[in-house]
Amino acid sequence: MDKYELVVGLEVHAQLLTKSKAFSSDRNEYGRLPNTNTNPVSLGHPGTLPVLNEKSVEYAVRLGLAVNADIREHNEFARKNYFYADLPKGYQVTQDTTPICNGGHITIKLSDGSTKDIALTRIHMEEDSGKSSHELSPFDTMIDLNRAGVPLLEIVSEPDMRSSEDAYEYLTEVRKLVRYLDICDGNMEEGSLRCDANVSIRLKGSDVYGTRVEVKNLNSIRNVKRAIEFEFKRHVAMVEANEEIKKSTLNFNAATGETSIMRTKEEADDYRYFPEPDLQPFSISQAYIESIRKTMPPLPSQLFDKYIELGLSEYDAGVLTDNKGIALYFESLIKNVKSPKSAANWMMGEVKGYINEMAIDIASFPVTPKNLAALINMVDNNEMGRTMASQQLFPILMKEPTKSAPELAAAHGLVQVDDLGELDGWIQSALAAFPDKVEEYKGGKKGILGLFMGEVMRLSGGKADPKKINQMLREALEN
Repeated sequence: MDKYELVVGLEVHAQLLTKSKAFSSDRNEYGRLPNTNTNPVSLGHPGTLPVLNEKSVEYAVRLGLAVNADIREHNEFARKNYFYADLPKGYQVTQDTTPICNGGHITIKLSDGSTKDIALTRIHMEEDSGKSSHELSPFDTMIDLNRAGVPLLEIVSEPDMRSSEDAYEYLTEVRKLVRYLDICDGNMEEGSLRCDANVSIRLKGSDVYGTRVEVKNLNSIRNVKRAIEFEFKRHVAMVEANEEIKKSTLNFNAATGETSIMRTKEEADDYRYFPEPDLQPFSISQAYIESIRKTMPPLPSQLFDKYIELGLSEYDAGVLTDNKGIALYFESLIKNVKSPKSAANWMMGEVKGYINEMAIDIASFPVTPKNLAALINMVDNNEMGRTMASQQLFPILMKEPTKSAPELAAAHGLVQVDDLGELDGWIQSALAAFPDKVEEYKGGKKGILGLFMGEVMRLSGGKADPKKINQMLREALEN
């Protein structure tokens, strides 16, 4: 196995979050009753004419800008003639020789901390087919045409991946990117993001690729990784046994982790591409591209670099940028806090803990970034201890999110006490409660200071300033 090298390229199909379909006014909505999102255009009735959904063009340009691709000004559509049981027209409208985006790359981060650019071949627009179901009957195929005609972007990579880890990280980045751009929800379980893996092997050091197979319709990032690993082992075993690897299209069985042949692989000639006669070519101006560039949201890689510059660790930056909603909330939060690191700790601790416990999204988190920032600043300004803020004030703020943290702290008697006389009283009470421990401290057992700290915090109801208490306790014990 060590003398062979894995070669992988991925084709990712992203369903676009448009309100209507690619070339008709049907609703583009998941979960509707079967065959209710249809009309004569998507059903392929004679005499009907398609009309291009302009939003799908905007989304394609947005993705092209995000991956630094070349965006084509003159675009055409083509017919891809192939028998789809669940595409009534009998052909698919796609882009053949004029993909809207050429080139570009997606940067992935590997487990050893290094980065790698995966080059893109092209991104093109096309329509989805319907969905065939075989689970409801052992004898019949159920066809739902709600998905037929839904706009897709197909993102085709170069065969630059050399491990299943590369593919896993690449697909993770693609899903993150389309979510940040608000062009696809990235839900592989619902089929709105699907992946085909092209897999081959070659001898290490060789520039000649082996015979390629395509594993179709992988519905999770983990299954993409599993399918690639299985195919690598299968290819090596066949080459070692002098068996011929045939160019073919495969299914992946998630239950067994194995692939099986679906059909021999078609060539481009089999599809009989020709220009789509019912759709006029369209042009994209540089002015249009620049207008979209101005509306681009911050991208995960940009935010990651920004957070590193703010002093966060790579781990913190990775967690905060993994989810767009979390990242945008954090963006608002750091505009109102003294310490980005403190804000990151609260986001990854209390905020994510609350979200997970309540099984909600960050969009449903009840407290505004400005209100949470006020609580964080109280801690950083030594107006309240971290423990009190987390265990007492934060839960109150969750129940009364429209009120400010300082207001709630005052109303519930949670304002930190820094009066020296009151602090000294608690300290003296703590020392009097443990006279034997005082002697142990004086005998050199300095670690016992935590006992006195805990007692003072208990006596004060958590209101004592921990920094002042620590200093005053040391002075009292030394004297």
